[in-house]
Amino acid sequence: MSNSRQDKLTELLRPAVEGLGYELVGIEHLPMGKHTVLRIYIDSNDGITVNDCSQVSHQVSGVLEVEEPIKGQFTLEVSSPGIDRPLFNFEQFKQFVGSKVKIKLYHAIEGKRKITGLIEGIEGEDINVKDADSDTVFQLTIDDIDKANIISDI
Repeated sequence: MSNSRQDKLTELLRPAVEGLGYELVGIEHLPMGKHTVLRIYIDSNDGITVNDCSQVSHQVSGVLEVEEPIKGQFTLEVSSPGIDRPLFNFEQFKQFVGSKVKIKLYHAIEGKRKITGLIEGIEGEDINVKDADSDTVFQLTIDDIDKANIISDI
């Protein structure tokens, strides 16, 4: 989950997003051949509207135009985290202890690369996730996790 390009993009874009009064939840940088998708997730206490996404998109586009951190063509998408909220960092896992989560790992741990279960708690730098299939508790670090999303009960 710790990706240096995404970390640099987050560092570059966080001031622009927060300057408008929004939380920068996370960034996905998805290279697709000659084209790239840059997806930015934002949130606020009042929720997110289409106008909020448009305002952030305009501001972020200006920063990206000046700084040029992405070479070639790309599509910028600005979105709310939605009900299947992605988790990007350790603090977000702490915030959602007790929630159901779907996790994709960079490398298999105990033979599994995908875990669906419950975030049971945090111990030091470990994220404890109880697998719904086997009741095994996996101790993961943020660096083990490629992608994670909250699973909504709705």
